[in-house]
Amino acid sequence: MVRVREYGMKTIVFVLAAVLVAISMNSFFIPNNIFSGGFNGVAQLISLFFDSVVGIHIEVGAIIMGSNIPLAIAGWIFAGRKFTILSFLNNFAASFMQIVLPKSSLVSQEPILAGLFGGLLLGISIGLTFKMGFSTGGMDIVAMIVQKTTGKSIGSINMFINGFIVIVAGAFIGWQNAMYTIIGIYATSVAVDAIHTRHQKLTAFIVTSHPDEVIKALQEALVRGITVMPSRGAFTQEPNTTLMMVLSRYELTEMQNLIKSVDVDAFVNIVSTVEVSNNFWNEDLQSQIRRERTVAKAQITDALNISEEADKIDADTKKDNEGRI
Repeated sequence: MVRVREYGMKTIVFVLAAVLVAISMNSFFIPNNIFSGGFNGVAQLISLFFDSVVGIHIEVGAIIMGSNIPLAIAGWIFAGRKFTILSFLNNFAASFMQIVLPKSSLVSQEPILAGLFGGLLLGISIGLTFKMGFSTGGMDIVAMIVQKTTGKSIGSINMFINGFIVIVAGAFIGWQNAMYTIIGIYATSVAVDAIHTRHQKLTAFIVTSHPDEVIKALQEALVRGITVMPSRGAFTQEPNTTLMMVLSRYELTEMQNLIKSVDVDAFVNIVSTVEVSNNFWNEDLQSQIRRERTVAKAQITDALNISEEADKIDADTKKDNEGRI
């Protein structure tokens, strides 16, 4: 049931995010000559270059769609297959909607509102997709590749890209529109942070009467340490157990679903964590540990199967020997 709900939410977010991206581009950014952040903004610059220099009009959505293919191939190799596939499909759907939907401004003669609301819609779509484990594609895939191969911060990479967009946009269409672009980029970042900050640390305090079952469920799915503290309810005077674990915000939804599947009466208190000094595993190390666990389980299973086969052969041999005697 939990899996069905999860896939249902991913489907809803997938469609909603594609629609929000298309609306933000077609109804706010493009008609008002305001540039989006990330790869959408780069595609706008390329379209502007062909329009003004070459004299050929190319749809921004078509540029995004075409460029997303080599990005997806690189992402498949370096950034993780599940993340890349979902991000590619979401980007493809958003690009297709940008091509087929009309481009008409919802806030004529109000470029500040266009930048603000276009950025907010784009940030909401990015935040929702990150929360579900994928992205809107484009520069998110590039940033993920660079982060995994070089270790550089995704935030600094996006900052460099957005700065480049603002400078080129100012040189091409005027610095006033470039300032509106900054407003849109800022609104996007605020919306993403409000919905989902991927690397924000949280501390969960879980009060439960079934600690062993909760611990087993959490440790099978999340590669996180858990501190066990005996506790007691002040009102009921009943003994219970408080579990403490530090996790990233992207793991929060999965953690809550796991706890509810084991103990629906568990009390969960989530607090923000300012800093973690050490022993906090990032996503790459978690993936490595999960792979090692899978390999170890497979080796144990193979060893048990071999042992059972050997015992069976010994039993059959003994039985045959007894029959001969």
